[in-house]
Amino acid sequence: MLLACWHTAVAQELQARITVNANRISSQTDKKVFQTLQTSLNNFLNGRKWTKETFQSNEKIVCNFLLNISEASGSNVYKAALTVQAARPVYNTSYETPLMNFMDEAVTFKYVEFQQLDFNENRVSGSDPVSSNLTAVFAYYVYMILGLDFDSFSLRGGDPYFQKALQIVNNAPESREISGWKAFDGLRNRYWLIENLTNSRYTTVHDAIYSYYRLGLDILYENETEGRNAMMNTLALLNTLNNDIPNTMIIQFFFQGKSNELIRIFKKGTPEEKQRARDILMKVDISNANTYKQELK
Repeated sequence: MLLACWHTAVAQELQARITVNANRISSQTDKKVFQTLQTSLNNFLNGRKWTKETFQSNEKIVCNFLLNISEASGSNVYKAALTVQAARPVYNTSYETPLMNFMDEAVTFKYVEFQQLDFNENRVSGSDPVSSNLTAVFAYYVYMILGLDFDSFSLRGGDPYFQKALQIVNNAPESREISGWKAFDGLRNRYWLIENLTNSRYTTVHDAIYSYYRLGLDILYENETEGRNAMMNTLALLNTLNNDIPNTMIIQFFFQGKSNELIRIFKKGTPEEKQRARDILMKVDISNANTYKQELK
């Protein structure tokens, strides 16, 4: 889990690991189908070429998908939550920093064992919307990961992939059993995540991503003060956005999985830096406010 200039050469883009967990499903259901599904999803994500770019094998984006199935019906329709995690290496270190750590709790799909997993970006819904929803959801998150990764190496570098994700949302499968693709499906879903990343009102987010990773973390090894200053600038940018447009999904999304990393970095700062970081983080990452309060004294 990558530098923009590294993306030059031929291999698939992902080193994805997919786990299908069906522990909550009745023992009357043949569990072999879930092992087959897991294998098919691994082949689908890792065997497909998702971009026109060329990646060396050591440049592949390391990512994990956990499909936690909660319900099964007799018609081969399943309900699940999908946790998506991705990371990228920090320059001059062996450390990998989180790019994405998100749970989607609204994944409904139809799957018959050994069915081929197809995805056509020009016909996202396919012939059966509920069957096609599985590959549409996974393709959406692949493009989200690619967008975030490219954004982290070059300013607005992820735009083409966010547009691909937006195209999936605009043409998503429709059925009364499917949710997560529409504005009215909730406040924090696939629709709102890509809306925040493609709406010009939130353009600051892309500056923040680039500043955090490329100007901040990648610089820390060579110049800790300069790197930490860039990361402080990231916090300031996101704080301003949060003040202007409170409670946006993208702010919460950005900080998921980053609290330990932020604490480690700002603990080494001056007392003034620690206080400023603490004050901002307690506002923009409310779920970890108490941790910041204790650790960044």
